[in-house]
Order: sequence, then C-alpha cells, then structure tokens
Amino acid sequence: MLVHSRKGKWAAGAVFLVLFLPLFALPLLVIVAASFATNWSGALPSGPTTAHYTAATRGEAWQALTTSLLTALAASLLALTVGTWAALAAASFKRRGRALLDALFVLPVAVPSVVVGLAVLVAFSRPPVLLNGTRWIVIVAHTVLVTAFAYQSVSAALRRLDPACEQAAASLGASPARVLWQIRLPLLLPSLTAAAGLCFALSMGELSATMMLYPPDWTPLPVLVYAATDRGSLFAGSALAVVLLTATLLVLLAVTRIRTRAAHR
Repeated sequence: MLVHSRKGKWAAGAVFLVLFLPLFALPLLVIVAASFATNWSGALPSGPTTAHYTAATRGEAWQALTTSLLTALAASLLALTVGTWAALAAASFKRRGRALLDALFVLPVAVPSVVVGLAVLVAFSRPPVLLNGTRWIVIVAHTVLVTAFAYQSVSAALRRLDPACEQAAASLGASPARVLWQIRLPLLLPSLTAAAGLCFALSMGELSATMMLYPPDWTPLPVLVYAATDRGSLFAGSALAVVLLTATLLVLLAVTRIRTRAAHR
C-alpha cells in the first residue's frame, strides 16, 4: 500500500467507507430490501415476503434469465474470438494500422448503445442477411457492443508479453501456428478469461439496444426488470434485479477461479 502509517491506513479506510457506502453499497442494499417487501411507506420496508422471488424464479422470469445467460454466453464467446483475432492481427501492423483498428473497435462504445441497436436493426432487416425478429439479432448487437472490451484487454496483454518465449520456440523450428497455440494463447489465458468475464457481465446488463431488437420469444431479464418498474411493480422488479445480479456474480466467480488457475499455470 502507498500508506504505511496506522493512522494513514485508518484515514484511507474511513474515506473509502464514506465514498463506497452511499455510492455503491447503499443502492444495492436498498434493492435487496425492496425485493423482500410489500410496502415501503416509512424509513424501512414493511410486509416481508418471499413471493417476489417465487415469481422471479419460475415461468416467464426464469425463461428470461435463461435467455440472458445464453445471450451473454454466445456474445462473450463471439466477442472473445473476434477481439482476440483482431488484437493478434493488429500486433503485426504498423502504428497507423493499429490506430485505425483501435478506433474501429472502440467506435461502438463511443456512441450510445441505442445507436448501435438502431444500426444493427437497419443493417439486418433486409436480405441477404435477414435477422430482424430472431434471437440472432440480439446476440449480434451484444457482440458488437462488448467486442471492444475483449480487443482492448487482449491488446494490452500482448504488449506486456515477453517475445523471448516466442523467439525461442521459433528458433527451435516451431511453426507460427504452433507458436500461437502453444506459446501465445496459453500466456494470454489469464487476460482472455478476464475479458470473457467482462464481456459476459456487460451483456447481462445491456438494455438500450436490446429494447429495440428483442423478439417476443427472446426476452432477456433486463427487459423484464424495466417492464416491472415501468408499470409500478418496484418490489417485483427489485427481486428480478437481485436474481440478475446473483446469476452474473456466480458466473463471474467461476470465471475468476479459472483465471486464477490459468495465472498459476
């Protein structure tokens, strides 16, 4: 730590708690409390119940959670594949080429996600690639939105790699493909898993572009959260939000364990 004295550590901890509790922890605690309530007319919620969670883990809500998980999984895998390939290709480019590719991949996150949703809707509503009204258009939109994070993560990891391992393998007669599969990608595995986790989390919470594209048979859970709160069902919406948060955190914990093992290897 940068602070070595005991008083300095206590002061830094106090400042962290003052900033963390009202900005991050308190809103989440409010949502959790609301998810167990039927009424909130005073300082604290009243009418404790688990009925909201019963409804949030069955029927339409369960189907929406499954849809969100499948969409996030597909989008994160596609984004990781495209982003890794682009980062590896950019590493061999000259400075201008890398700058152009960086700008191309950052563009979807530099504009509002609703603009990306509209662009995907217009692009894939006519032949030869007609995806409008299908689940695939949602997956494509999520992939476009999160690929930038995979690309940037892998690009940063590539810049930190020591080229000595690759050079040694090449000097011993290893082909470029073998160097890639047995040297580069294993060294990049911690960054790849971290990028996959980030892409998954971002896809699970995406709403703006999804609202423009989702078909009736492919409704992600954030859409149900928005619909519940929009019609005034704040407590039911809070339970759906907690379920979404829990599912995302469980997947991220699994990804973290994989990343830790990869780093130790």
